[in-house]
Formats: sequence, C-alpha cells, structure tokens
Amino acid sequence: MTKTGILAYGIVLLVGSLVLWGCPKKTDVTSSQENRNGESASSQKSGNVNTGMNAGMTGETSKPSEEGAALTSSGLRPVYFDYDKSFLRTDALKTMANNIAWLKANPQWKVRIEGNCDERGTAEYNQALGQRRSANAKTYLVAGGISANRIALISYGKEKPVCNEHTDACWQMDRRDDFIAIQE
Repeated sequence: MTKTGILAYGIVLLVGSLVLWGCPKKTDVTSSQENRNGESASSQKSGNVNTGMNAGMTGETSKPSEEGAALTSSGLRPVYFDYDKSFLRTDALKTMANNIAWLKANPQWKVRIEGNCDERGTAEYNQALGQRRSANAKTYLVAGGISANRIALISYGKEKPVCNEHTDACWQMDRRDDFIAIQE
C-alpha cells in the first residue's frame, strides 16, 4: 500500500470514529432490579470526576460551590461536568472519594448514577452525553473498589433540569451525575 493510500485509510478511520462518537446510544441500565426508595434524592445535583487521562482538561471555569451541593439523604453527593464534556473534573475528586467511602461503609446499598445535561443540544445528543458521563463515574467507582454489580447507570439527557434559567450558572448545575442510593 502506498503512503497516500495509508494516509487516506487513516483519515477515513478518524472521521468514522468521530461520527460514531457523536451518535446517540441507548440508555444502559446495569441493574434491572432496583428498589426506588431513594427516588426523592434524584432531584439533587451530581457531578463529575477526572479519570486521569483527561485530567486538567477542564474547559470552563464556572462550577457550583461544594457548599451549594446538598448532601442527598444517603450521604452521596453529585459531581459536575464542563460544557459538552464527559470526563470527571479534578474538582470532583474529593466528592468521588467521599462517595466511594460511603459506599464501602454501606455495602448493603447499591447506587444508580444518573447522567444529566443542560438544555442545549438535541435530545438524542444529550442522552448519549449523559450516558458517557454516568459511565465515566462508574469507571471511577469501580477503580476505587466498588463492585460493578452494585452500580446501575441511566441517562436522562436534558429531561431532569434542576434549574430553568437560561444562564451559564444554571446550565452548570444541570451538567451533573446524581448518585442515588438503592437499598438491596
């Protein structure tokens, strides 16, 4: 194969990968037997954590304060994401460490990670983005020693906003992962 052929093949692979990355994916719920007792906590905000390979790539600087992020009834806290990003930010590492500690101290509980997005973008795109956000949080929990069998994922896309203003501060609160405790 010539150098031109190899280059053309590489470009086709790159473009194809980018197209597939943006395609919406079905919501993956890893646990179908959930007790919905923690449902009232679903209105709480969640957040993101950087997974190492994306560390330091934060994009936006506005973020909710830790004091403003109320504890859910279980002690699990939300993490937040930058606009159009699904990696966990460094400012959420402490929150994720606390969530891991709570889950280790309470092995009788499972967790449902609910991926959320702000109102911008199509419903399909935000559904896929919310799924990537919750999947990254699950990866972090598993790396922290939480069994994957205790973690369920769902993406709500832009369907569950916590703020309805059309401002950057409001949109930041909607770009989150909520961690809902589910009793086994």
